[in-house]
Amino acid sequence: MIDLKEKIRSIPDFPKKGILFRDITTLIKDDEAFKEALERMAEPFKGKAIDKVAAIEARGFIFGAPLAYILGAGFVPVRKAGKLPAEKISERCTLEYGEEHLEVHVDAISKGERVLIVDDLLATGGTVLATKRLVEQLGGEVVGFVFLIELRDLNGREALRGYDVYSIIQF
Repeated sequence: MIDLKEKIRSIPDFPKKGILFRDITTLIKDDEAFKEALERMAEPFKGKAIDKVAAIEARGFIFGAPLAYILGAGFVPVRKAGKLPAEKISERCTLEYGEEHLEVHVDAISKGERVLIVDDLLATGGTVLATKRLVEQLGGEVVGFVFLIELRDLNGREALRGYDVYSIIQF
């Protein structure tokens, strides 16, 4: 078993002073580490009848699309404002160091579909909560959340209480 935590590069003061950025590019460039990370992320959801995997722009896409393939589900991109061409709904979210709006196409998820939400990192939970609200507005049922990395000191897991939450690497 590969120690995936060792594959993450830490960069101080990025994108601004006081932030310790966890860089996933050092993990995803390693084919064996990337494959193992995806397998570990998919494992808790195999056999759970996932209809869609919703992943958050941009690094969430790196994990969301292959997880959708592994789980036999459709892929739903959750994008930053202004990037989707068709009719969409929007939610505001607060980040550790800012604020933004996320959007999803109104036809991306049908009523009753079971949706897994994926991102590369769980910090405060702002982006995943906005994504959860988008899924629920469209009538989807959130079956869980999965992340490559969880920053435990930022307590994002608390915001997701009551849901299945999995993370592969914790800092």
